[in-house]
Amino acid sequence: MPTPVNQATFYLIKHFESFRGKAYRCPAGVWTIGWGHTGDVEEGQCIDRDEAGFLLLTDVQKTADAIEPLILFELNENQFGALVSFAFNAGLGNFRNSTLLRRLNQGDLAAVPGQLKRWVFITNPVTRQKEVSNGLLRRREAEAALWQTEPGELMPQTAEE
Repeated sequence: MPTPVNQATFYLIKHFESFRGKAYRCPAGVWTIGWGHTGDVEEGQCIDRDEAGFLLLTDVQKTADAIEPLILFELNENQFGALVSFAFNAGLGNFRNSTLLRRLNQGDLAAVPGQLKRWVFITNPVTRQKEVSNGLLRRREAEAALWQTEPGELMPQTAEE
């Protein structure tokens, strides 16, 4: 049975993705709409919040279903949610091949926050050079904070709130 994704995870993802009703190219140059939906998005496409919410629920659960079998340790809902947010943003292939997952599956759960914080680079679509993204810096800090927050505790606020 698939592990459900908690509200703290959806809050984090929605906060960093923000709603955009009209298709746009994200900083990495990928067509995106709603709250971070990238599948089958076309230039000029428009959706409302209800449709975007449905896409978000579907996309996040697909991500959760895809990463769950890759994780060898039982995690609490916030730890799992931090990894879902990361994989949703960085991509399943990146998660699957990451040092983060390898260290986690070696039992080094304490390494996860630091490993998350390494994933802050984007490829500039114009120069094709890797650069640090301030948005990814803030997102990885929030994912690390969620990882370290016990279920039921209030999650530390992000710097922008």
